Parts: sequence; structure tokens; C-alpha cells
Amino acid sequence: MASGTVTSSEYISHHLTNLTFGNHPENGWGFAHGAAEAAEMGFWAINVDTMFWSVALGVLFVWFFNKVAKQVTSDVPGGAQNFVESIIEFVDDNVKSIFNHKNAVIAPLALTIFVWVFLMNLMDLVPVDWIPFVAAEMGISYMKVVPTTDVNATGGMAISVLFLIVYYSIKMKGIGGFIGELAFQPLPKIFAPFNLFLELVGLLAKPVSLALRLFGNMYAGEMIFILIALLPFWAQWILSVPWAIFHILVITLQAFIFMVLTIVYLAMAHDHH
Repeated sequence: MASGTVTSSEYISHHLTNLTFGNHPENGWGFAHGAAEAAEMGFWAINVDTMFWSVALGVLFVWFFNKVAKQVTSDVPGGAQNFVESIIEFVDDNVKSIFNHKNAVIAPLALTIFVWVFLMNLMDLVPVDWIPFVAAEMGISYMKVVPTTDVNATGGMAISVLFLIVYYSIKMKGIGGFIGELAFQPLPKIFAPFNLFLELVGLLAKPVSLALRLFGNMYAGEMIFILIALLPFWAQWILSVPWAIFHILVITLQAFIFMVLTIVYLAMAHDHH
């Protein structure tokens, strides 16, 4: 960018590279200078931009909902209260229609997932060059602002859901009942090893499907915005506005699907088979 001669491939690569901090085998601790150096830092490297934006948006969600909750009135409610109540009612209706057990954690968890994932997805509507440009002016080389386009973020959330599935499966059925479900279904007990293999694959497929579905859809959407940004200025306006309007549906739908599947998986964990 400093030279003013950036090719299309360099532009795309730059916008798809995270700001990564880690321990490089040769250069020691520091920020990676490109995707190749980030890969060389290994598993324990951290995508700082993903962590920053996801945490910041989570704090924004908690702050806004807490602020509205403190100002709730039974008289004529304001716009913010109506907005928050409509979201809560929407999530609560979905939880009641899917989850037929008593668990005080599920509804707040579903609300958190829906709003948090939606806010992270919503960052995809920020023009692709605005925040990276400001970051570059501050000396920050890379800045991806959509956490859900990072498979580490979607994978982390999906693994958390997996832990909850296993936790509630054991809590509701006991360790013996949980293992029995894995080993003795759907075929007769004589096929226990085969059952165990099938059920473990099915169990692990749940977080994988959650992570990859959200990541794939948001990554593809971001890529299209980047490609539009490479077009002439007049073409950008013609294409970006319709795509942004359509993408509002995508980002909302992906947050909704992640929430609903989480509720479904946790309901299955509570069921006795």
C-alpha cells in the first residue's frame, strides 16, 4: 500500500489476513508479517483482531441490554425497550417451541448466542477499507473486523456448545446412561463398537457443522464485498448496496441457525433414549 502498486491478489490476501500475535521459531514473540509467518507461529498464536472485536461486541451487547433493563418501565416503553423486548420474546418463543425441559440456562444462552453472533456478523456491512485504513494509519498492518470469518472464533463457540452437550448429557443421564446411549444404540448391544463409532462421529459432527456453516457463509460474504471493492467506483455503488441489503438477511439467518441448532442439540442432550 505504501508503494501505491498493490495487485488484486495482494489486496485480497491483505484483507483476509488476521493480525496475529505469537512466538515465531526464528523471530520470537511478536506480530506476524503476513499469513505465512502467522502459520509458522503454530497453534498457540492468537488472532488479536478477532479477539478484540468479538470481546468488544460482547461487551456492547451486555452494556446495552443491561442499560435497557435498568430503565424498564411498565408505563409507555421507549423505543430501546420495545426493541430489546421484541428480541427477548422472539428468542423465548423459539426456546419454548424446541426445548421441552426445565433449565434456566438455555434461554439466556440462546439470547446471548443470537445477539452476539448477529453483532459479529453485522460488522461485515462496514465498508471493507474503512477500519483497515484507520488501523494502517495507526501502524497496524492487518485488521479483520468480522470475527465470524475466522474459523477459530466459530470453532471456539462450537466447541463450547459441545462441552455443554456432554455436560448436560452426563448430568441428566449419568455417566453410565451417556455411555450407554453412545454404545448401545441404534443397533443391538452386540454391535457396541460399531454403535460407539457412529455415535461419536455424530456427536463430533454437531460442533463441526455449527462452526463451518457460520464460517463458510460469512467468509463467502466477506469475499464478495472485497471483490466488489476492486471494481470501479461506479460499479461498487451499483453492486454493493443490493448485496448489502441481501446480506442483512444472511447475517440474521446465520445467527438464528446457530442459536436454533444449539437449542436442538441441548434438548437432545436432555432427552432420554
